[in-house]
Amino acid sequence: MAFTIEASVDPQVYVSEKEEQNAYVPENYHIPDGTTPNLETYMYYAKIQRDKEALSAKNDTEGGLWGGLFSRKSQRSQESDKRSVASANYDGKNVTPPSDEGGAALVTADEYRAASGALRTATWGSVFYLITTDILGPYSTPWAFQQVGYGPGVACFFVFGILAAYGGFILWRLFLKLDSERYPVKSFGELGQRIYGRWFGNLCNILQSLQLVFNVGIIILQNGQGLSQMAKFRLCFSVCNVVWTLAGMFLGQIRTLQKFGSIANIAIWLNITVLIMTMAFAANSPPNYTAVAYSGPVITQAINVQAFENQLNGIMQIVFSYGGAMIFVEFMAEMRRPMDFWKAMAYSQIFIFIVYMFFGLFVYSYQGQYVVNPANQGISTYGLQTAGNAISLTAGIIAAALYGNIGVKIIYNNIFVAIFDFPVLTATRGKYYFAIFVIVYWAIAFVIASAIPQFSALSSLIAAVCIFQFTYTFPPFMIMGYFLQVDAAKDDGEFDINNPYAHRIDSWTDISRWKRAVFYNTWHFLFAAWNFLLTLACLACAI
Repeated sequence: MAFTIEASVDPQVYVSEKEEQNAYVPENYHIPDGTTPNLETYMYYAKIQRDKEALSAKNDTEGGLWGGLFSRKSQRSQESDKRSVASANYDGKNVTPPSDEGGAALVTADEYRAASGALRTATWGSVFYLITTDILGPYSTPWAFQQVGYGPGVACFFVFGILAAYGGFILWRLFLKLDSERYPVKSFGELGQRIYGRWFGNLCNILQSLQLVFNVGIIILQNGQGLSQMAKFRLCFSVCNVVWTLAGMFLGQIRTLQKFGSIANIAIWLNITVLIMTMAFAANSPPNYTAVAYSGPVITQAINVQAFENQLNGIMQIVFSYGGAMIFVEFMAEMRRPMDFWKAMAYSQIFIFIVYMFFGLFVYSYQGQYVVNPANQGISTYGLQTAGNAISLTAGIIAAALYGNIGVKIIYNNIFVAIFDFPVLTATRGKYYFAIFVIVYWAIAFVIASAIPQFSALSSLIAAVCIFQFTYTFPPFMIMGYFLQVDAAKDDGEFDINNPYAHRIDSWTDISRWKRAVFYNTWHFLFAAWNFLLTLACLACAI
């Protein structure tokens, strides 16, 4: 099928309805209503999408060497700007462009990421800040070292860091292979569903929604503890939680990740400031004996031999520290060029690993068994403790608002839009519904934080149930299924974009399909086998 694009026009955002139809849909190719496209169809349109983005990159100076990492400005074509203006009145079907275009064309639904709440505008520099804000939570790392000791702590942080990066790269490759404007991937569950079907997509959506609302609850709890310390425990703890819940309801009204990228930059440097302050205070003042209810000399251990339950809780804090892969897909779905996502992830993972190791080892070395989770609340001097809390509370509420933003979109898109036919988030009514959903979402998170006021236990539980799966278990499981399906579909007659009658020549209940999946490519099979074993190991650890 011929596919050409004029080099002078940004094809990502400015193609007419007829041009889009010609580029995407062969004249005689129609998928019957109610029929889910097969894996090859997703891959076919994803290839077209990546080619369009690559061509767009040649006409756009946004990328550069640092992709907006140190500069938020990017140059875009006039057509792109007009489309961005037109999107403000988009109702989910079409919208008339600004008057200076003469009303000659319409923006069609296929030109937008369905129900994502934002156009594809985020740069990889913005996503770097979003990932770092999402994952950077080093305040529990000294406590993790306290639970397991120097040796196991360093080993676990290193291994879990490598595997977290591995899982992130898998998600990136799968997204590039299966996402397109015609069939956009909007969430982790949607990516998984294209490989294993609706059951796996529903499982991902349930766990993701659970993790996000618990993450918001955990941050409410952490900030509530900080505010309670600042008030010298004279303010009701529930009131402290209410304060941050109301703040989150207000900040959560920001709908697009691009706008969050701007304030996420602030959150990162606030976190770094608190880390430096905590290390300085820990090195020059005694531990917070009141928080642990006992005193004595500081003791550090190479290997902390204690109850298995305590060690496992410590390891789950490490898992919790690396938990961010569950919203990597959402980040890529709002990027102008998802091909650049690996840069944002690689830089953020390296930065996060270095911060975790240095901060965790430093504070544990000075405070030993007196480490408090979160670490900045283990400072004994009230003035210094208050200064650290004041800064960390601001960074925490920004991270919580980011979780809430993604969580609301997942629930709204997958339940209320898909099942109850609510308007998409880009429509005017959809924006009003989004504001209401944010308030309800934060209210639920408040209930969780107030009902389970045990920071370490709550974070360890959600790490084992949800975070471990998204970061370590699901990515290798998904890439295994992807390679097996690709190799099994090599025979002619199963897929032809110009032939609407192409069909599967056999099914997974037939041994012939399994033979092709296993023996077509030996290296693919060995890679799939490695990921299968890794999936089992991750499940065992989580359980």
